[in-house]
Amino acid sequence: MTELLGSIQPIFLENGVLLPDSADFDLGQTLECGQAFRWEKQPDGSFLGVAYQKVCQIAQTGSGILLKGATRADFEAVWRDYFDLDRDYGALKRELSAHPVFARAVAYAPGIRLLRQEPWEALCSFIISQNNNIPRIKGIIARLCQLLGRPLTNGLYAFPDAQTLAGCTLAQLEPLRAGFRARYLLDAAQKIACGQVDLQSLHSLPMMQAQAALMQITGVGKKVAACTLLYGCGRLECFPVDVWIGRAMKQLLPEGLPDYAQQYAGIAQQYLFHYARTCTGLCEPDAPAVKGC
Repeated sequence: MTELLGSIQPIFLENGVLLPDSADFDLGQTLECGQAFRWEKQPDGSFLGVAYQKVCQIAQTGSGILLKGATRADFEAVWRDYFDLDRDYGALKRELSAHPVFARAVAYAPGIRLLRQEPWEALCSFIISQNNNIPRIKGIIARLCQLLGRPLTNGLYAFPDAQTLAGCTLAQLEPLRAGFRARYLLDAAQKIACGQVDLQSLHSLPMMQAQAALMQITGVGKKVAACTLLYGCGRLECFPVDVWIGRAMKQLLPEGLPDYAQQYAGIAQQYLFHYARTCTGLCEPDAPAVKGC
């Protein structure tokens, strides 16, 4: 039995859910483009990860993408929204590609999809990401989950909730080896646990108010707030700017984001971020404007 999800029709199998092969979804491009940190590539090429306290092993096969062992209930409750499967990325990419820079960025990694993550986990992940690299970010998150999270399967752990983290001391967080970020995580947990910051309200608050609410947390500036709102709340109007995006905008889009792309700013940012970060020589420090890969 199939159901229409934008341009992808899932097939429910006895051993999981199959998403037939599509140019709009590539696992490596989506899970390794710097937007989520709980997916690990396995020796067989599949990815093992956790989202919303659900473990998933997902593989790109000759027939498409297989969510191994996923039930229909889990697919509808978690993975359908998590992988943004209701959005027509084919149409979106054609629209974004009206600008030559985005045409190149989309062609460079056409299988990227924006992941819709749990807001609390997204907040913590991007607090940890500050002045950090992806392997170390992943290590800190894995240690946080192992220290405070509920055991799941495959040796994995759920992401701990704010109330659990709020009850810790900085000394208890030393095993994370998170440095100054531990203090930020603890402040975030305490302000959310006591209700000072309401994560659920961020989905609907006017953008300036949503950013201001998050920036009450020690160590959360505009970039971390924008990442939380984009990846955790689906606020596509957010356009997080880090070092790579700053360079890309300066060298590739000095005139700014095109007006037509504003409604999909966050997705445009993800294509641009991956393009700038991984296309060799494209956006090196102080490099002149280039034509791209």
